[in-house]
Amino acid sequence: MSAILLEAGGGLGMSWSWILIYVVFIVGMFWLMGRPQKKEQKRLQALMASLAVGDTIKTTSGFYGVVIDITDDMVIVEFGNNKNCRIPMDKAAITDVEKPDEE
Repeated sequence: MSAILLEAGGGLGMSWSWILIYVVFIVGMFWLMGRPQKKEQKRLQALMASLAVGDTIKTTSGFYGVVIDITDDMVIVEFGNNKNCRIPMDKAAITDVEKPDEE
């Protein structure tokens, strides 16, 4: 009778250890998947903080343009050589910034 109780108790302890292992594994996976996203968010925030008039930008849709004016959450971008093609757009649509060469 005591052998059956010991066996059942050992089984319960074993199941708790497996649950703990699964929980640690799942938490670790969420942490590892979230790190690259946080790094990318920090990079984009630094990019937006360094944005200035005259910078060449690339948008999420692949268009290249020059920043003409900057407000809190909007920028006015000039596309192409036509001075009449100025479009206001959200800062979130900017994926890359290239500073002009200072010569």
